[in-house]
Amino acid sequence: MIDLQHKWDAVYSKADTPTTAAEVLARHQYLLPESGRALDLACGLGGNALFLANCGLQVDAWDISAAGLQILRQAAIDQGLHIATRQCHIGTETLTPQTYDVIVICRFLDRTLCNAIMAALKPGGLLFYQTFTRNKLDQQGPSNPDYLLAHNELLTLFSPLNLVFYQEYAKLGDVRFGNRNEACFIGQK
Repeated sequence: MIDLQHKWDAVYSKADTPTTAAEVLARHQYLLPESGRALDLACGLGGNALFLANCGLQVDAWDISAAGLQILRQAAIDQGLHIATRQCHIGTETLTPQTYDVIVICRFLDRTLCNAIMAALKPGGLLFYQTFTRNKLDQQGPSNPDYLLAHNELLTLFSPLNLVFYQEYAKLGDVRFGNRNEACFIGQK
């Protein structure tokens, strides 16, 4: 765990501002509830957390990196937002059942957490998930297949949820357009 923390602290210490919100979240903002509780799981620099807080949600943001969380905390202060950050190694024990109206996960994949993630959603809650696939056009993102989705894998991993949206373009059609390296999923409990 400490090696992983050091790795991400080194990556995030080179940044000075949060990233933007994930495509799957930003393009489907109209699906968000007007109020409620949201979790940005493995939040990194916190682009999704800031987006959710600006939409009026009460936001928790968890990550293993202290450096990433510090950048997020400063950005939240600068924007007059309150985001509850938590530095932790994310495991099934960190997620409590029926806690969140919205969970967002971007560019993080731990298949052992899927059931706990679904359980952490309140009835009617939404999961926004976007991460890298094995069938990608370039070397962006991880190369280890353990951290890459197989074709349509999010549909299987989260099959108990009601499918709201799914996108996985890969190499179909004109590859100059669209998100070609990631799958995007929205499911409702």
